[in-house]
Amino acid sequence: MKQVNLGMIGGGTVGSGVFNALQQNSELLAARTGIRLVVRKVAVKAFDEPRPYPIPAALMTLNWKDVVEDPEIQIVTELVGGTGIAKVIVLAALERGKAVVTANKALLSAHGPELFAAAKKAGTNLYYEASVAGGIPIIKTLREALVGNRFERIYGIVNGTCNYILTRMTREGAAFDAVLADAQRLGYAEADPTLDVDGHDAAHKTGILASLAHGFWVDHHSIHVEGIRPLTPLDIRFAQQLGYTIKLLGSIRIAPPAKGAKAPKGKKAKAAGVRISVAVSPTLVPQSHVLASVNDVFNAVFVTGFPIGDTLYYGRGAGKDATASAVLSDLADAGLDISRGTLDRVPAFTPHAEGTVVPFSETSSRFYLRLNVVDKLGVIAKVSSILSTAGISIASIVQPEGREGETVALILMTHTASRAAMDKARAAIAKLPAVKGPSLLLPVEDFA
Repeated sequence: MKQVNLGMIGGGTVGSGVFNALQQNSELLAARTGIRLVVRKVAVKAFDEPRPYPIPAALMTLNWKDVVEDPEIQIVTELVGGTGIAKVIVLAALERGKAVVTANKALLSAHGPELFAAAKKAGTNLYYEASVAGGIPIIKTLREALVGNRFERIYGIVNGTCNYILTRMTREGAAFDAVLADAQRLGYAEADPTLDVDGHDAAHKTGILASLAHGFWVDHHSIHVEGIRPLTPLDIRFAQQLGYTIKLLGSIRIAPPAKGAKAPKGKKAKAAGVRISVAVSPTLVPQSHVLASVNDVFNAVFVTGFPIGDTLYYGRGAGKDATASAVLSDLADAGLDISRGTLDRVPAFTPHAEGTVVPFSETSSRFYLRLNVVDKLGVIAKVSSILSTAGISIASIVQPEGREGETVALILMTHTASRAAMDKARAAIAKLPAVKGPSLLLPVEDFA
């Protein structure tokens, strides 16, 4: 049985979780792969930092270079997070020809092309299963099991913090701020929750999936991102009454040709490349759809491909155990590649297509629009007139009884409309004297 030496950088909650899982399942992993993974060094912040699982003192070092520069270490795992020192560490390891396993979605989102290019130049590989959806093997599924599919649509609930908050708001009718405070107390949300609740963490992960699915790197700056802060118990309640559940949804869809343009065919189509829309937003999901039942800190990714059709991947999206499972999968792949002397068995990311992320204004969907209006005659007529002028058809209107001060909520559901037309109409509606305070506009996804 061939031995492959491993060095770890990061020995806190996630790092010690990976170390423990590897020790517990080392014999099982060896029996299944025919290789034995041996941890040689673990770089940590401090020898006595709090960690859920112990790491032998003889293995620990305070200097990450002791791991990266050790000639006997063949695989380096990066579990420190962030885009600063983590990038330095990963590039240093790749430049020395070492395989790198990372769970760092922010790093990949910001510097993916540079990192993959460095790996290719050094004749090694970068593995990143744990970067998206925790323990759900979605990277390997897209890259291997569904390698013969064209991906028409991918939808992901990929941030456990937001899903926990929205689940509590739905079950209890609680306000966002109260649930967020509970999530922080329970350790489901960071002290500074911005990355999660404003949608950026989900955007990092959605961009990685979009890049892998469509063969060109999706810059995270091109992804439309909205978070869950503006949602109120009223929005949750009326979505339910209309037959929907609100989820923070990452969406990746093949976009139609630009308005007035004909779809290219044959060689022209190949040269033009694929047009996709990529967005993260609170979205109304039908209660009958499987994604509506994904609750608490769980994640799910719904993939529609050709020829496979619809498939769903569900599981824990974060935490030391879910991350450890994904990292062990990558360690097995890296060890097998090293033992067999090949990088072609599991290519990490191979750019193979031209592509464009269309502006969010060019996308279309049904919409939920919540306004706060003065309850007087003629308001609905004026709002309807603005929408009609913009070419937007109203599917239903709900105006609950009761006021908050001088205003009352007005809920409108539209038929399919372009985002550009909807934004223009929303801006015009906001100028009406009877419309008070901010409105809320959410897409409605019917998965048709």
